[in-house]
Amino acid sequence: MEKIRIETDDAPKAVGPYSQGIAAGNMVFVSGQLGIDKDTGKLVEGGIVPETKTTLENMKAILAKEGLTLNDVVKTTVFVSDLAEYPEMNKVYAEYFEGSVFPARETVQAKIVLGAKVEISCIAVKK
Repeated sequence: MEKIRIETDDAPKAVGPYSQGIAAGNMVFVSGQLGIDKDTGKLVEGGIVPETKTTLENMKAILAKEGLTLNDVVKTTVFVSDLAEYPEMNKVYAEYFEGSVFPARETVQAKIVLGAKVEISCIAVKK
């Protein structure tokens, strides 16, 4: 199976030896996204809510490059730096996924690169 690198200017560039995303067969794997403003390359200010929104917008941009939306996501992994902020992140997260069938997910507390408060990766399936 061929792996195809996904790259878009509508999301922050990869800052290491990884791709923004990979398409393989009918699956798309999006690398962990942070609340980084694509224009400035810096974390957005204001805490977990704006970081979560920006993280999901970055994920949407990468999925869009393959003609997908968040509705095509079947699995996410969420890392938060402080589980006390989980309810705020979860509220924003729920607003981004339509319908009643949310992706499978786990949420883990972790120290996140760049001092970010949230990081989210996903797997989506092409129809």
